[in-house]
Amino acid sequence: MHADMQEGDLGVDSPYVDLVVEVFSLLADPTRVRIVLALREGELSVNHLADIVEKSPTSVSQHLARLRWGRIVKARQDGTRVFYSLVDEHARTLVTQAVYQAQHAIEDVPAHHRSHPTS
Repeated sequence: MHADMQEGDLGVDSPYVDLVVEVFSLLADPTRVRIVLALREGELSVNHLADIVEKSPTSVSQHLARLRWGRIVKARQDGTRVFYSLVDEHARTLVTQAVYQAQHAIEDVPAHHRSHPTS
């Protein structure tokens, strides 16, 4: 078996497959993907996120609640304001890689390949 398959249960019989599907399901929404992209740079308030993703604060709060449920984002309260950030680097990496994969669907040589030439 390949070494990286042993680490982290990455084989086809991984006990995490159903949870992986739940993560993809949570991220199968344009607003939630935009929220994760916005949070790559750090913590933001609900109102700031609403401005960035051009949705109402109520709508953004509902999306954030789902992302919190999936342990993709976490909240920190400061007085009456709530700030959100990514729980860890995995969501950032997952969404970044998904964007790179999407670029392949529309470009022969996507921007991420042009900016990182191979040797």
